[in-house]
Amino acid sequence: MVQIKKKKERDAKIPDAGMSDIVFLLLLFFLVSTTIDVDTGIGLSLPEYIPIEEQTFVPLSKDRLAALNINENGDVLLDGEIIAIPQISETLRPRIESKIDLPSTKKLVVSVKTDRKTNYNLYIQALDQIKFAYAEVQATYAQQAYGKKMLDLTPEELNVVKKEKVPIIISIAEPEKVK
Repeated sequence: MVQIKKKKERDAKIPDAGMSDIVFLLLLFFLVSTTIDVDTGIGLSLPEYIPIEEQTFVPLSKDRLAALNINENGDVLLDGEIIAIPQISETLRPRIESKIDLPSTKKLVVSVKTDRKTNYNLYIQALDQIKFAYAEVQATYAQQAYGKKMLDLTPEELNVVKKEKVPIIISIAEPEKVK
C-alpha cells in the first residue's frame, strides 16, 4: 500500500514588515493635526498708542482713585486699609455706581500696584474682583436703563453702557524697585 503524504498547509500570515511605517505615519498625522491648548496670558485690552507730545495729563483727585496694593506677604490694601479679596467687588461697586452720570474725565480709576514678589494668583484674583465689580454695575445699569440683560442689548446700547456710563478703567502700575 502506498501511503500518500499530506501536503503541509502553510498558516495564513499577514506580513508585518510595513506595519511600523504605517504606525509612524499615523502618529505623525495625529501630531500634526492635533491642536494643543496654550495659555496665552491675561486678556487685557490696552489703550491706543498716543505720542507723548499729543498726550494730555489730567490731574486725578483722590475721590476718583481707588488704590489697590498687593504686597509680597499677600496683604491686599484698598486705599491703605487691609481688605479680603472677596470684599473688593463689594467695596468698589458703590464707588463705581456713584460716578455713572459723571463725564468720562470724572469716572473712577482703579489703580493696581503689586510688589515684584507678589503671588501671581493673588494678583489675578484681585483683577477678577475688580472686573466683577464693573460687570455687576454694567449689568445693573443695563437693567435699569433699558430693561434688558447685557446680552440682549443692541450694539448702540452696549456702547453707551460700556464706553460712556460704566467704562472699565484699571491702571496697572509698575512694581516699585526695591533697593
